[in-house]
Amino acid sequence: MSPESMGLLIGGIVPALLFSVSNVLIKDSTQQGISMAMYVIVVGFAVSLTGVALFFVSPDKSVSLRSGTPAFFAGACWAMGVAAVTIGMNKYGAPLGKLVPLFNMNTLFSVLIALWIFAEWKQVHVPKLLIGTLLIVVGGTLVSRA
Repeated sequence: MSPESMGLLIGGIVPALLFSVSNVLIKDSTQQGISMAMYVIVVGFAVSLTGVALFFVSPDKSVSLRSGTPAFFAGACWAMGVAAVTIGMNKYGAPLGKLVPLFNMNTLFSVLIALWIFAEWKQVHVPKLLIGTLLIVVGGTLVSRA
């Protein structure tokens, strides 16, 4: 398997599966009666434990203010997103099956931001990207209206 294929497997397929399980566990946890704030705290504890474990098994332990600041805000954005999903399900009764396709359209925003900030437009085939974008929007819209 080529390094790029391995990267796509480890960085794409494995997280997709893990995030899928995570989404189901969000709903299960909130249905069992956990508050949004406590959910984020408990998840934060699990994330911290995972970080500690990785600290001991990873040889690279580099960090700086310049690298740590966006990491901090990435975590804050993720936590606020999870809080919004929880509110959507619990307060407004939105089903997980309709929410997931909508909030996973974050892919489109990520791609657009990466194209602009990191100049990744030089590395991608733009027509294929536009066709994929259209399919994501149509698919997300269809699923959310089901």
